[in-house]
Amino acid sequence: MADTPTPKELLARAKDENVRFLRLQFTDILGVNKNVEVPASQFGKALAGDIMFDGSSIEGFVRVEESDMLLKPDLTTFQVLPWSDPEARVARVICDVAMPDGQPFAGDPRGVLKRQLERARAMGYTMMAGMEAEFFLFRAGPDGGTSTTTHDVGGYFDLAPVDRGEDARRAMVDMLEQMGFEVEAAHHEVAHAQHEIDFRYADALRTADNIATFRLVVKHVAQQFGLVASFMPKPIFGQNGSGMHTHQSLFRDGKNAFFDEKAEWQLSKTALHYIGGQLRHARGMCAVTNPLVNSYKRLVPGYEAPVNVAWSMRNRSPMIRVPERRGAGTRVELRVPDPAANPYLALAVMLAAGLDGIESQADWREPVNQNIWEMSYRERRRLRIDDLPHDLNEACDELEKDDVMQAALGDHVTENYLAAKRQEWREYITQVTAWELEQYLAKY
Repeated sequence: MADTPTPKELLARAKDENVRFLRLQFTDILGVNKNVEVPASQFGKALAGDIMFDGSSIEGFVRVEESDMLLKPDLTTFQVLPWSDPEARVARVICDVAMPDGQPFAGDPRGVLKRQLERARAMGYTMMAGMEAEFFLFRAGPDGGTSTTTHDVGGYFDLAPVDRGEDARRAMVDMLEQMGFEVEAAHHEVAHAQHEIDFRYADALRTADNIATFRLVVKHVAQQFGLVASFMPKPIFGQNGSGMHTHQSLFRDGKNAFFDEKAEWQLSKTALHYIGGQLRHARGMCAVTNPLVNSYKRLVPGYEAPVNVAWSMRNRSPMIRVPERRGAGTRVELRVPDPAANPYLALAVMLAAGLDGIESQADWREPVNQNIWEMSYRERRRLRIDDLPHDLNEACDELEKDDVMQAALGDHVTENYLAAKRQEWREYITQVTAWELEQYLAKY
């Protein structure tokens, strides 16, 4: 973690760098970036955590009669936005949300993650995480809106001129590095117009902050190239969807608690119980890690996305993979989440599931190293391989049955999140789609 600057130091920096406006950034319960922007005359008040806003206007926050809320900035997240006017720069700082009396707001997604990280610390662990958020770049629609018209026909690791997003992707990397990211790689993904930019893992809170910033940067840069960036999980039928594979490890006393040189697979009991916890709560986690109706159109066989509750060393068909690297790099890769997920809530439920596995010494079962997609139903039953939820409604049912996941989210988030997702499902199932018209209109 970076040393925390003082408000006085940030005020001096803002003045030196011609910062004219400050964005106080936070996310709503669905993970959408929000901000309140203040001019230079209010910087002192803002950095002291004295800026109030109307929480009743934010998805899943509070009712109208209890709307006043405070934004408490995390001063380590102060960044000058590199694309702003040099003569009147704009900076941002990521905030926690508090009640008027200064107490943490139970519905703040960042606060939900911080509570689980504190629980891990009480057990002696620090969570490290890395998230690989894939995205699509589409041509803008005729009215400047959205479309799914692809700008290339590139595939995995292709180069220009097939990959016409190369210049945009390079500009994104440059912008991210100016924002303090350590970018490790960038490449074209499997589907047409699909891309991935990987940046270095960090402590879990910083990783969630980075994903929120990453989305902002990607969308901004795409716009400069006349493109529209989308983190929708499955925008194109017949193509691979976008995942947000999440690498997780726990450290104790500066050492990776998942590594045991003498153990089978060189995985410690801590790692195996952590895996067992995620297997146990996989179906309950899905409503959070895969939050859209569209998310479940990615979790189908044949497109490299997991559909089964199992783990493996090398096989990519189960939901959990343990990459080959050992020592300090020993980690668990959860392949289920998609980039529409709220990163704070997603990491919170992953950690809660893993910690529950450690506390209860959950059964991790045997790794499944053969291709699950090619197994018979009977063989999957013998290996106790369950299916992930098939749609958002089923995922919400599973979350409602999972007390550990609900406790991790807290009553406020659980109630408001499920209400929003149930409403989304109700709206979806009443729609008449183009597929239905094509299949049924003339026939019946």
